[in-house]
Amino acid sequence: MFFSHFFVILPPNFEIMLDKLLSSMPYDQLMTWVLTFCKNAVLAIIVYIIGRWLVKWAVRIVTKMLQHSKVDPSLFSFLNSIVSVALWLTLAIVIISILGIETSSFIALFASAGVAIGMALSGTLQNFAGGVMIMLFKPFKVGDFIEAQGYAGTVKEIQIFNTILRTTDAQTVIIPNGGLSTGTMKNYTTEKYRRVDLAFNVAYGSDLNEVKRAIAEIQAACPQILQGPVDDSQVVAAPWIGLSALGDSGLLVNTRSWCLGTDYWAVYFYMNETVYQQLRNRGFMFPFNRMDVAIVNKS
Repeated sequence: MFFSHFFVILPPNFEIMLDKLLSSMPYDQLMTWVLTFCKNAVLAIIVYIIGRWLVKWAVRIVTKMLQHSKVDPSLFSFLNSIVSVALWLTLAIVIISILGIETSSFIALFASAGVAIGMALSGTLQNFAGGVMIMLFKPFKVGDFIEAQGYAGTVKEIQIFNTILRTTDAQTVIIPNGGLSTGTMKNYTTEKYRRVDLAFNVAYGSDLNEVKRAIAEIQAACPQILQGPVDDSQVVAAPWIGLSALGDSGLLVNTRSWCLGTDYWAVYFYMNETVYQQLRNRGFMFPFNRMDVAIVNKS
């Protein structure tokens, strides 16, 4: 297979050139050249047979490694093809060198073509490299809720060049993998538990202990809020309430509530709605920013 492709790329007048070369050589020199060529040809055939077996063996090894690493199917086939082409190209250059043909021009040609293609497809190659990194190291997977490049949504599909997100308002966002693999990203699905941090502003003069007691009752009544540490997590703690700051118009009370990641938004909205209703029913006031304007009459 290799030699058939090799002779196809020879110039059309190769036979005439070879005939002139042989006729101009002395007999002794011609015999030496023929013997050397035959020896090199036999060596090239042996190297081809052994190299062909080694290439197939190496491709099988790479295939098994990729299968064990559970690489994405699209990346698996592409990487397999890249390894196969690279090994066959290396074998071809070795055989050409054994036959006595100068290989530096071939290598320079391949290098120049690679540089030209790389410059023309720099952005595409960056996205491809990002896709490879994402599929190999798996910072997120299909179904995860992530925030990156100014967008937040559920990962719908991971392609070799792009990642497709579905936002909470049912929009499809296509993010190039180049920036996604090198930029900052939040993965909200990785951890099993999340903490809901909220701050409530109550008027000065309010009984802080009563405010904290009312919020604690609300946290205890919510079934999604974890009331203490759990065995499979080192970070989950009991609900916490504390005065975080003396604001311009009121007391800033912070709350921390732990829950399962899937219950985050349920706890978030429950706490906001219930705290407002319960504190208002108990007579607590929620201050707001106010500006006093004084009008001076100079007349």
